Amino acid sequence: MDPAGRGDSGLDSLKEIGMSDKNPKVDAFMQKNGPWQAEFQKLREIALASGLDENYKWMHPCYTYDGSNVVLIHGFKEYCALLYIKGALLKDPKGILVQQTENVQAGRQVRFRSLREIIDLEPTLKAYIQEAIEVEKSGMKLDLKKTSEFPMPDELKAKFQKDSALEKAFEALTPGRQHAYQLYFSQAKQSATREARIEKTRERILAGKGLND
Repeated sequence: MDPAGRGDSGLDSLKEIGMSDKNPKVDAFMQKNGPWQAEFQKLREIALASGLDENYKWMHPCYTYDGSNVVLIHGFKEYCALLYIKGALLKDPKGILVQQTENVQAGRQVRFRSLREIIDLEPTLKAYIQEAIEVEKSGMKLDLKKTSEFPMPDELKAKFQKDSALEKAFEALTPGRQHAYQLYFSQAKQSATREARIEKTRERILAGKGLND
């Protein structure tokens, strides 16, 4: 058993298996994420075996079909996860998809706390990926809320009144980028922290960039 008490790390069984199209940026990501390294490697293996293209977006491994995002690998202190980008459109007969927060509209996670959990769910994960690919092929879209339907922090409203250039640049962003910023600002509990976050990201907004671009 490994020091973290999660059982056999499984690293030996996750050696290179001859898959093509591996992204060097993902290689680097895998090497520096020690706590979930074995789990990330297995999730990567599953995604590549499903015929998806490997990319590195939002500082995480992201797997696409014909240019469209399908799944993303990410980790937290208590768990790692395979995020289905349009998981809300999947049927989920196993009941394993989790909405990360109430503000997340399309994405759904499958969470893991050990390599064994991933191995046990491998056939299901692959089946869900194939369904997600079919969703992309069909052109199905989720009826997302408009940015205007989400509350805008008072600090951002006040900033716009003093900074018309920032307001214009913010309105020119895609709805998804606008929502990401609003959520990031709103998550801060203190007004001073919200103001600091707005000021910190001002140049990114003026440059037309998203929070994680």
